[in-house]
Amino acid sequence: MTGATRTIKLLLVDDHGIVREGLRALLDDGEEFVIVGEAANGDEACEAVRRLQPDIVLMDLKMPGMAASDAIRVIRATSPAVKVIALTSYAEDGQVREIMAAGAAGYILKDVTKSDFVTALRTVAGGQTWLHPLAQRSLVEQLRNRQADPLALLTQRERSVLELIARGMSNRQIGDELHLTEGTVKGYVSTILAKLKLEDRTQAALFAVQRGLGRR
Repeated sequence: MTGATRTIKLLLVDDHGIVREGLRALLDDGEEFVIVGEAANGDEACEAVRRLQPDIVLMDLKMPGMAASDAIRVIRATSPAVKVIALTSYAEDGQVREIMAAGAAGYILKDVTKSDFVTALRTVAGGQTWLHPLAQRSLVEQLRNRQADPLALLTQRERSVLELIARGMSNRQIGDELHLTEGTVKGYVSTILAKLKLEDRTQAALFAVQRGLGRR
């Protein structure tokens, strides 16, 4: 590498202060990496991104309030130049796909070495994607299952919306149930119809009921 090293601005998002302190101690060297802010949940993260415009958001996935996938969608929509890396302890099949589909550029498990962590940050800052090996394996398994089960095409949030469609709820009612705006729900419905190759909500409801979704 020639010339001065680029400084990568980071925003830390985790509801545990001790985790944020640990990440700050690990990464805030004032040279290659600079922590420009912290947030304790998805709502705070979205606001901090608007104010601080970091290069990368390191986001925990298990936080109260706004779902991490929704926060990632908001960040990517309002600040498309900002990259988001999921930082979590789990690589559950549905979670990995949902987070990457929401627009995350990386998926790091908290058991990585510092060397791999730094490599992931550099990779994402350079415009590429970085996935922990377990997350890669999870996505491969999901791809293998897609043809066998059409529901595997849906993220967990999309599946939740489909279940509520099967119960006969309107977009507004679904939004109230899942704490989403009506416009966001409309977007999910359109995505569900496209993924499942269905024409309308009636077909979607029938599809869901036939597969046992929507039952109380």
